[in-house]
Amino acid sequence: MALRATVFDLDDTLLDSGQAWERVCAEFVARHGHTWTSEDSATLHGNGNWPAFLARLCGNTVDRAAMVEQCAATMAEDCAAGRIPTLPGAVELVRESECHGPVAIASASPRRFVHAALDHLGLRARTVICGEDVAQGKPAPEPYLRAAAGLGLAPTECLAVEDSVNGIRSAAAAGCTVLAIPRAGTRLPDTVALLASVSAPNASDARLYLSRLLATPVPTLCAEAAR
Repeated sequence: MALRATVFDLDDTLLDSGQAWERVCAEFVARHGHTWTSEDSATLHGNGNWPAFLARLCGNTVDRAAMVEQCAATMAEDCAAGRIPTLPGAVELVRESECHGPVAIASASPRRFVHAALDHLGLRARTVICGEDVAQGKPAPEPYLRAAAGLGLAPTECLAVEDSVNGIRSAAAAGCTVLAIPRAGTRLPDTVALLASVSAPNASDARLYLSRLLATPVPTLCAEAAR
């Protein structure tokens, strides 16, 4: 079946936001008596159930909704202020995908931050799935199933662009074809790497793979993407 749309992850796929999330989460749990560790950073990366993870670090004594809102607000402010950089080639990668069909976002991050990030990037998406929109986050397939449904397509008609182990597992479980762009310095486990149709070292190099994986460019869509 031809691939007719692209679903992008956000954090560490389009935005270099992983370290910012680690800092914001570490500061939050520190106020509740937990000292952040490298193991916590590894668990946070691509974790669709990160609010439950942070709540456990705080001894399950925090209001989870308030915690998510506080972290999201800080991240949105940092993004609007330009303190969270765009990954090189990421915007161009999205623009390339727009020449082949609609674009969606499937992120574990809160809605407030996701929309602030898209505004910062100057990007639009037909469908935006955020952490609040799913009952089961990545690595469960629900984020990508919902993104495909929002586009009016089957998951098998969608190309997923992901950086994390959990994200790749989520997209593959939904039935999407996966283009992996692992976070710099990260080596995917062999069992996860096999779930991706192709891997690229960065967003700039991924453009060639993306154009080969997607269906024939649609001239009217390319014209819209150029505007």
